Amino acid sequence: MSGPDLDGLAVVASWSGGKDSCLALWRATRAGARPQALLTMLDESGERSRSHGIRPEVLALQAQALGLPQIRALAAWQDYEAVFISALRDQARQGAQAAVFGDIDLDAHREWEEKVCAAAGLQAVLPLWQEPRAALVREFVDAGFAARIVVVNTSLAAEKWLGQTLSHALIDSMLDEGLDPCAEAGEFHTLAVDGPLFRQALSLRDGEIYRHGDYVALDLLPA
Repeated sequence: MSGPDLDGLAVVASWSGGKDSCLALWRATRAGARPQALLTMLDESGERSRSHGIRPEVLALQAQALGLPQIRALAAWQDYEAVFISALRDQARQGAQAAVFGDIDLDAHREWEEKVCAAAGLQAVLPLWQEPRAALVREFVDAGFAARIVVVNTSLAAEKWLGQTLSHALIDSMLDEGLDPCAEAGEFHTLAVDGPLFRQALSLRDGEIYRHGDYVALDLLPA
């Protein structure tokens, strides 16, 4: 595990709602970290999460199931960094000592996370750093988590994966087709819907399928 000793450390989780941020928080809590909040960036309208296009009401269901406060900050891409740092500073004032991120092996992402955490007086913790991608997805499944694929970049992956739930069989199929099941290049995005961090599974229904350029997205809605 990359980063400081986590035992007793108060942390804020950088939360996309997907499998990697979920597994990172799971590992951090198992190492003794004390999560105090989830931090999710929304687009400037506040209608969708910036990274995965998730509705705020679905993110709220996640936070409720996780038993954690949710911090939602709105930002356009041009002021994303400043807004993110401001949100981290607010968490630091409330006692956070570190921020947990789900990145695995993209150096530019880690460098940015370390920069914004330094600006906020926090440590950056990356519990998944430099571990085999497929093994991490299998660990997610083995731990009892469930996640559905909610966005597919059709320039990098087939639309058929949209809406599917992560499983070992699905991971095998992806690997057979040469697709990274961790989707570190943005091939797809997921929404975590159940698992050992959750007090109960999310109750969701399938909404419409949206298309924008190369992206196709399944709109999950509260049931």
